[in-house]
Amino acid sequence: MAEENKKVRLYVFVGAYGSGKSEVSVHFAHMLKQRDPSAKVMLADLDIVNPYYRSADAKDALEAEGIHVIVPEYANTNVDVPALSGEVYSAFDMPDTVAVFDIGGEDLGARVLGAMLSRFKNIEYRVYMVVNAFRPFTSDPEGIRQMAGELTEAARLPISGFINNSNLLEETTEEELEEGEKVLLAASELTGIPVVYQTGLENVLPENWKEKTPSGIPVLCMDRKVLYKY
Repeated sequence: MAEENKKVRLYVFVGAYGSGKSEVSVHFAHMLKQRDPSAKVMLADLDIVNPYYRSADAKDALEAEGIHVIVPEYANTNVDVPALSGEVYSAFDMPDTVAVFDIGGEDLGARVLGAMLSRFKNIEYRVYMVVNAFRPFTSDPEGIRQMAGELTEAARLPISGFINNSNLLEETTEEELEEGEKVLLAASELTGIPVVYQTGLENVLPENWKEKTPSGIPVLCMDRKVLYKY
Protein backbone atom coordinates (compact mmCIF):
# COMPACT_ATOMS: atom_id res chain seq x y z
CA MET A 1 0.00 0.00 0.00
CA ALA A 2 1.16 3.53 -0.76
CA GLU A 3 0.92 4.71 2.84
CA GLU A 4 3.53 2.12 3.89
CA ASN A 5 6.13 4.02 1.82
CA LYS A 6 5.70 7.29 3.73
CA LYS A 7 7.42 6.28 6.99
CA VAL A 8 4.15 6.08 8.89
CA ARG A 9 5.03 6.01 12.58
CA LEU A 10 1.59 5.65 14.14
CA TYR A 11 -1.46 3.60 13.21
CA VAL A 12 -4.69 4.30 15.11
CA PHE A 13 -7.52 1.75 15.04
CA VAL A 14 -11.10 2.82 15.76
CA GLY A 15 -14.43 1.13 15.16
CA ALA A 16 -17.88 0.18 16.40
CA TYR A 17 -18.43 -2.23 19.28
CA GLY A 18 -17.93 -5.78 18.05
CA SER A 19 -16.01 -4.76 14.94
CA GLY A 20 -13.00 -6.86 15.97
CA LYS A 21 -10.82 -3.79 16.32
CA SER A 22 -8.60 -5.13 19.09
CA GLU A 23 -7.93 -8.37 17.26
CA VAL A 24 -7.08 -6.47 14.08
CA SER A 25 -4.75 -4.16 16.04
CA VAL A 26 -2.90 -7.16 17.47
CA HIS A 27 -2.47 -8.80 14.09
CA PHE A 28 -1.45 -5.53 12.46
CA ALA A 29 1.35 -5.09 15.00
CA HIS A 30 2.27 -8.73 14.41
CA MET A 31 2.37 -8.09 10.64
CA LEU A 32 4.64 -5.04 11.05
CA LYS A 33 7.09 -7.11 13.08
CA GLN A 34 7.01 -9.99 10.61
CA ARG A 35 7.72 -7.65 7.72
CA ASP A 36 10.77 -6.26 9.47
CA PRO A 37 11.97 -8.31 12.45
CA SER A 38 14.50 -5.58 13.30
CA ALA A 39 11.78 -2.92 13.58
CA LYS A 40 10.81 -1.48 16.94
CA VAL A 41 7.05 -1.99 17.20
CA MET A 42 4.79 -0.80 20.02
CA LEU A 43 1.15 -1.68 20.65
CA ALA A 44 -0.79 0.57 23.04
CA ASP A 45 -4.14 -0.66 24.32
CA LEU A 46 -6.12 2.55 24.83
CA ASP A 47 -9.46 0.82 25.36
CA ILE A 48 -10.55 2.29 28.69
CA VAL A 49 -14.24 1.61 27.97
CA ASN A 50 -14.63 -2.11 27.31
CA PRO A 51 -13.17 -4.30 30.09
CA TYR A 52 -13.47 -7.54 28.16
CA TYR A 53 -12.00 -7.90 24.67
CA ARG A 54 -8.68 -6.08 24.81
CA SER A 55 -5.47 -6.22 22.83
CA ALA A 56 -3.86 -6.48 26.28
CA ASP A 57 -4.99 -10.12 26.27
CA ALA A 58 -2.24 -10.88 23.73
CA LYS A 59 0.49 -9.09 25.69
CA ASP A 60 2.61 -12.14 26.51
CA ALA A 61 2.56 -13.50 22.96
CA LEU A 62 3.40 -10.13 21.43
CA GLU A 63 6.21 -9.34 23.83
CA ALA A 64 7.70 -12.76 23.09
CA GLU A 65 8.00 -11.51 19.49
CA GLY A 66 9.75 -8.36 20.62
CA ILE A 67 6.70 -6.07 20.40
CA HIS A 68 6.42 -3.64 23.30
CA VAL A 69 2.87 -3.60 24.72
CA ILE A 70 1.40 -0.78 26.81
CA VAL A 71 -1.85 -1.51 28.64
CA PRO A 72 -4.20 0.65 30.72
CA GLU A 73 -3.42 0.71 34.40
CA TYR A 74 -5.41 -2.07 36.09
CA ALA A 75 -6.20 -3.76 32.74
CA ASN A 76 -7.25 -7.40 33.17
CA THR A 77 -7.84 -6.94 36.89
CA ASN A 78 -11.10 -6.58 38.82
CA VAL A 79 -10.64 -2.81 38.99
CA ASP A 80 -13.29 -1.32 36.73
CA VAL A 81 -11.78 2.12 36.02
CA PRO A 82 -8.59 1.63 33.97
CA ALA A 83 -6.41 4.68 33.28
CA LEU A 84 -4.06 5.58 30.46
CA SER A 85 -0.37 5.14 31.08
CA GLY A 86 1.84 8.18 30.54
CA GLU A 87 4.08 5.83 28.57
CA VAL A 88 1.61 6.11 25.69
CA TYR A 89 3.00 9.55 24.88
CA SER A 90 6.42 8.06 24.19
CA ALA A 91 5.05 6.84 20.85
CA PHE A 92 5.27 10.42 19.59
CA ASP A 93 8.85 10.93 20.76
CA MET A 94 10.63 7.86 19.39
CA PRO A 95 11.36 8.28 15.67
CA ASP A 96 12.71 4.74 15.38
CA THR A 97 9.47 3.13 16.66
CA VAL A 98 6.24 2.28 14.83
CA ALA A 99 3.23 2.40 17.17
CA VAL A 100 -0.23 0.86 16.93
CA PHE A 101 -3.01 2.40 19.06
CA ASP A 102 -6.09 0.29 19.81
CA ILE A 103 -8.88 2.75 20.63
CA GLY A 104 -12.03 1.34 22.23
CA GLY A 105 -15.62 2.26 22.85
CA GLU A 106 -16.82 3.82 19.58
CA ASP A 107 -17.08 7.63 19.79
CA LEU A 108 -16.74 7.62 23.59
CA GLY A 109 -13.43 5.80 23.41
CA ALA A 110 -12.23 7.87 20.46
CA ARG A 111 -12.36 10.98 22.62
CA VAL A 112 -9.27 9.73 24.43
CA LEU A 113 -7.31 10.98 21.43
CA GLY A 114 -8.28 14.56 22.26
CA ALA A 115 -5.77 14.68 25.11
CA MET A 116 -2.92 14.06 22.68
CA LEU A 117 -4.27 15.84 19.61
CA SER A 118 -1.45 18.38 19.37
CA ARG A 119 1.08 15.54 19.17
CA PHE A 120 -0.37 14.29 15.89
CA LYS A 121 0.79 17.43 14.09
CA ASN A 122 4.39 16.28 14.29
CA ILE A 123 4.05 12.66 13.22
CA GLU A 124 3.04 10.74 10.11
CA TYR A 125 -0.04 8.74 11.12
CA ARG A 126 -3.03 6.84 9.77
CA VAL A 127 -6.43 6.33 11.38
CA TYR A 128 -8.08 3.10 10.28
CA MET A 129 -11.71 2.27 10.94
CA VAL A 130 -12.33 -1.45 11.40
CA VAL A 131 -15.71 -2.54 10.01
CA ASN A 132 -17.65 -5.78 10.28
CA ALA A 133 -20.58 -5.53 7.89
CA PHE A 134 -22.31 -8.36 9.74
CA ARG A 135 -22.67 -6.27 12.90
CA PRO A 136 -25.48 -3.81 13.77
CA PHE A 137 -25.02 -0.16 12.73
CA THR A 138 -22.38 -1.00 10.08
CA SER A 139 -24.33 -3.47 7.98
CA ASP A 140 -24.83 -1.11 5.04
CA PRO A 141 -22.92 1.75 3.39
CA GLU A 142 -25.04 4.47 5.01
CA GLY A 143 -24.54 3.02 8.49
CA ILE A 144 -20.80 2.84 7.89
CA ARG A 145 -20.79 6.44 6.66
CA GLN A 146 -22.63 7.60 9.78
CA MET A 147 -20.34 5.68 12.12
CA ALA A 148 -17.27 7.03 10.33
CA GLY A 149 -18.61 10.56 10.82
CA GLU A 150 -19.20 10.02 14.53
CA LEU A 151 -15.75 8.57 15.07
CA THR A 152 -14.08 11.35 13.10
CA GLU A 153 -15.91 13.99 15.13
CA ALA A 154 -15.04 12.33 18.44
CA ALA A 155 -11.38 11.69 17.61
CA ARG A 156 -10.99 15.01 15.78
CA LEU A 157 -8.80 13.13 13.31
CA PRO A 158 -9.70 12.11 9.75
CA ILE A 159 -10.17 8.43 8.91
CA SER A 160 -7.52 7.37 6.40
CA GLY A 161 -8.97 4.02 5.43
CA PHE A 162 -11.41 1.22 6.14
CA ILE A 163 -10.27 -2.24 7.21
CA ASN A 164 -12.86 -4.77 6.13
CA ASN A 165 -13.20 -7.22 9.01
CA SER A 166 -16.58 -8.58 7.88
CA ASN A 167 -16.79 -12.11 9.24
CA LEU A 168 -18.81 -14.70 11.11
CA LEU A 169 -15.68 -16.22 12.72
CA GLU A 170 -14.98 -19.81 11.62
CA GLU A 171 -18.37 -20.01 9.94
CA THR A 172 -17.46 -17.36 7.34
CA THR A 173 -17.91 -18.52 3.74
CA GLU A 174 -16.34 -17.16 0.58
CA GLU A 175 -19.75 -15.81 -0.42
CA GLU A 176 -19.95 -13.88 2.85
CA LEU A 177 -16.44 -12.51 2.32
CA GLU A 178 -17.54 -11.30 -1.10
CA GLU A 179 -20.71 -9.76 0.34
CA GLY A 180 -18.74 -7.94 3.05
CA GLU A 181 -16.31 -6.58 0.48
CA LYS A 182 -19.21 -5.39 -1.68
CA VAL A 183 -20.65 -3.42 1.27
CA LEU A 184 -17.28 -1.88 2.14
CA LEU A 185 -16.52 -0.89 -1.44
CA ALA A 186 -19.93 0.80 -1.63
CA ALA A 187 -19.18 2.61 1.65
CA SER A 188 -15.85 3.66 0.20
CA GLU A 189 -17.56 5.13 -2.84
CA LEU A 190 -20.05 6.93 -0.58
CA THR A 191 -17.44 8.42 1.77
CA GLY A 192 -14.31 8.70 -0.34
CA ILE A 193 -12.45 6.61 2.26
CA PRO A 194 -10.48 3.75 0.66
CA VAL A 195 -10.60 0.13 1.77
CA VAL A 196 -6.94 -0.48 2.68
CA TYR A 197 -7.07 -4.03 4.07
CA GLN A 198 -9.28 -7.10 4.07
CA THR A 199 -8.91 -9.40 7.07
CA GLY A 200 -9.64 -13.07 7.44
CA LEU A 201 -8.88 -16.04 9.65
CA GLU A 202 -6.10 -18.08 8.13
CA ASN A 203 -8.11 -21.29 8.26
CA VAL A 204 -11.14 -19.64 6.62
CA LEU A 205 -9.68 -17.59 3.78
CA PRO A 206 -9.88 -19.23 0.33
CA GLU A 207 -6.52 -19.84 -1.35
CA ASN A 208 -7.11 -17.00 -3.80
CA TRP A 209 -7.65 -14.59 -0.87
CA LYS A 210 -4.41 -15.31 1.01
CA GLU A 211 -2.50 -12.21 -0.14
CA LYS A 212 -5.06 -10.06 -1.96
CA THR A 213 -8.78 -10.26 -2.56
CA PRO A 214 -9.92 -10.90 -6.14
CA SER A 215 -10.49 -7.14 -6.43
CA GLY A 216 -6.91 -6.39 -5.31
CA ILE A 217 -7.29 -5.37 -1.64
CA PRO A 218 -4.31 -6.51 0.51
CA VAL A 219 -5.21 -9.20 3.05
CA LEU A 220 -4.27 -9.14 6.75
CA CYS A 221 -4.28 -12.84 7.67
CA MET A 222 -5.21 -13.62 11.28
CA ASP A 223 -4.97 -16.61 13.60
CA ARG A 224 -6.85 -16.25 16.88
CA LYS A 225 -5.28 -19.35 18.44
CA VAL A 226 -1.75 -18.04 18.06
CA LEU A 227 -2.20 -14.59 19.56
CA TYR A 228 -5.02 -15.06 22.04
CA LYS A 229 -5.15 -17.14 25.18
CA TYR A 230 -8.87 -17.86 24.77
